[in-house]
Amino acid sequence: MKRVFEGRQTMEGAGVRLKRVFGYNEVPLLDPFLLLDHFGSKNPADYVMGFPWHPHRGIETVTYMWDGEVEHGDSMGNSGVIRSGDVQWMTAGSGIIHQEMPGRYDGLMRGFQLWVNLPAEKKMMTPRYRGITRDQIPTLEKEGAKIRVVAGRIDEVEGPVRDLVVRIGYFDVLLAAGKAFVHSTDRDDRVFAYAVEGSAYSQSTQIKPFHCGVFGEGDSVKIETKDGVRFLLVTGEPLKEPVAWGGPIVMNSEEGLAKAFRELEEGTFIKAGKTVDASRGFYRG
Repeated sequence: MKRVFEGRQTMEGAGVRLKRVFGYNEVPLLDPFLLLDHFGSKNPADYVMGFPWHPHRGIETVTYMWDGEVEHGDSMGNSGVIRSGDVQWMTAGSGIIHQEMPGRYDGLMRGFQLWVNLPAEKKMMTPRYRGITRDQIPTLEKEGAKIRVVAGRIDEVEGPVRDLVVRIGYFDVLLAAGKAFVHSTDRDDRVFAYAVEGSAYSQSTQIKPFHCGVFGEGDSVKIETKDGVRFLLVTGEPLKEPVAWGGPIVMNSEEGLAKAFRELEEGTFIKAGKTVDASRGFYRG
């Protein structure tokens, strides 16, 4: 285990209380991953103001709902509702303006958003949107583990999110008490586990609830639990490129960043789709 740290409470959007598991300060520790937010509350006042219209360029956003609903709309004309168990994989590429507005939920609303960096050669690709419903995500049961495979492969089971720009594995693992989960990885992959319910252990290092464990290089990871745990396990191929990060936009240079914000002000930011007035939105990051 390379490092274990706890997410920190913050407020984003128009007033959404969430836990930032990692972000700007962890670059380049988790390359190609930039940010992981964990949002969840029983109080609608903590999330209903949502994330009004805002831009993205140079990244992918992956929204995974455990419980609750989020309404989405964007400048490409996509719209819909991400419901419990659903995933939205959005490639911002050359530029997209969108909004994510959680609806009131009776109980604990909770979900996650992961930001994946795009390589320099794909920063200005045409944006794309993929909505994956709960019933499209396969579940594998193996040696005390129940695994939802969102992206990547475990044994012969492959997740529905394919044709990815960056090779990524994204798994939701429920591990029974006293059991161990072993997953093969490429030696150079960046790998992290985020414990949500219960504690996980790796080589005697504990990953407590709401803590993120970052693994070092190796051919596999082994995660054990004493009393049971549910965690996200994410793997990815590092880009090893310079990162210039300004709020919702991530480029490879300050010049590229300045150009993106200049185009945003001039109204030339959107290269595909329709222009959306985000002047009352916000810059997240």
